[in-house]
Order: sequence, then C-alpha cells, then structure tokens
Amino acid sequence: MGNGSSDEVLLDWDEPGIAVVTFNRAERHNAFTDASDRQLFSIVRELRARTDVRCVVIRGEGRSFSSGRDTSELGIRPDGVTDHDYIRQGHDGTRVLLDLPCPTIAALKGWVIGGSFERALLCDMRVASTDARMTLPEVVHGVIPDSAGVARLFQMAGHGLAMDLALTGRVMDAEEALRHGVVSRVVAPDDLDAEVLAIARDIASRPQLVVELAKQTIHALAMPDVEATLRREHLAQTVVMASQEFRDRRAARTGGD
Repeated sequence: MGNGSSDEVLLDWDEPGIAVVTFNRAERHNAFTDASDRQLFSIVRELRARTDVRCVVIRGEGRSFSSGRDTSELGIRPDGVTDHDYIRQGHDGTRVLLDLPCPTIAALKGWVIGGSFERALLCDMRVASTDARMTLPEVVHGVIPDSAGVARLFQMAGHGLAMDLALTGRVMDAEEALRHGVVSRVVAPDDLDAEVLAIARDIASRPQLVVELAKQTIHALAMPDVEATLRREHLAQTVVMASQEFRDRRAARTGGD
C-alpha cells in the first residue's frame, strides 16, 4: 500500500467504504512530526465528515508502525505557542480520532512507541505481527504519556501492566500484548496487512447502523476514563515541562543552557 507520495501520511481506499491511513516516513520508522500530525488530523477530520466510511485501517509503511515522536522535534514549539496550548492542540486531534463513528483498526508491526502506541490503544482493535514491539518510553525522556493511551491500557490489562510500562519504559512484545488483551490477534509479518484488511472488509459487509451503534455502546463504557485522563495528563504534562528538572534534562541533551 501507499502511493509513493512525499506526504508523511497517506489516505488510500482498499475498496468503497474502507479507508487506509498510512504513516509514510519509513526511513525514520514513521516517527511523527508536527507536519505529519497536521496531515493525520486533517485526514481523520475528512473521514469523520463522510457518511460512506465503514472502517478505517491505520498502518505504517516499511518495517514499523511508528516509533513515536521524532526525537529531533522533542521540546520544540512554534513561536508563541505555550506547552499548555501545544498539548491541547494534540488532544484536539486525539478527540477527532475518538469521534470517528466507524471502527478503527491499527496494524502493529516493528516499533510501536510512545504517542503512536497510545494512538493505537485508542483505536477500536489492534492486530500485531510477531515482530511488533510496544513501549511507553516517555519517562526515559523526562515526560509522561499524555494521549490517554494509559487509560485504555489500564482498562484492558489492569493497574499492574499500565504502571509497569509507564514507569519503566520497557518493551512489550506481541505475544505478551496478546496475553494481556492489548491486541486481539497476532499474525506473521507478511500476513499483517491482509489479515487487517480481511477484518475491515468483514466489518464493512455488516449493516452500517448496527456496526456504528455497537461501537457506540462499547465506546461509551471507556470514554469517561479516557476523557478524564486527557484532562489530567494535559495539566500534568504542562507542569512537567515547566519544571527545572525538565529544563535541566533538556539542556543536558541539547548542550544548551
């Protein structure tokens, strides 16, 4: 999949009703930038405005789903944008993904890191290839996860695993993720795209109203905690980024003051 465009995020159609969103920075393991976020959120807003979308597949070009935030942009803000506003902008995009009426399926392979892992956790289904490696390394960089993925992780796997991953930044492989219910299926790497598209086609073949209402019913069980977590993370991350500890760490990393 993918059309070879220089765009960092692509939108293709497998067949009528199935949108395929592809992270397209394979040379960087699909690490996301401000530019790719703008493209992603623009695509998701377009899909939300349409009535003919039956299922959305989110995948990565190349070897990985996404290695998270591009480290070259860590801590960088556009002129005049505060940390508080920057985080809010990201949360606004996250809410657009959550508001999609049709099911979303993440196809996980290779590295699935940080904010990209959180976005996958906010999708309705996750299918992993055997080589998938998932991690929340924010603590290593002196920040916290801030896209509400930990709320979903807590709902799926409980307090112990959520704390373990968030506080240590360790890597979880596909088989462990399957045991904890973080992914629902594990397949060979060469079969991942075909398996996810088969699921999407199956969903798209069902009555649209039934699928959307079933999603809404299950979605409503999780959303209060997800929304509350977004609000808490917004404030907590703003405090972290204003702290002397964070400034010292950033200066040590960049060699600045």
